[in-house]
Amino acid sequence: MKSHIIHIQKWANPAPPTEPMLTHQLESEGLSPYKWSSNPQDVFPAHDHPYDKVIMVLAGSITFGFPIEGEPTTLYPGDRLDLP
Repeated sequence: MKSHIIHIQKWANPAPPTEPMLTHQLESEGLSPYKWSSNPQDVFPAHDHPYDKVIMVLAGSITFGFPIEGEPTTLYPGDRLDLP
């Protein structure tokens, strides 16, 4: 059975993340990272994927609204979101 637990990890390093740093981290986990961006104020309706997804913020921020969490969650540079 697939897990439905959302995991958020805040960036703990005092230095801001760099693209090579995040790419290396994800590749070391066997993942195939790619760059993606959205425009300010973009809204995406609730949806799911047939695969697990990992999002790491390189610059700016992104806010997610998860019904299970109750409050919106905003990620900032270096923060990571694991979606089952």
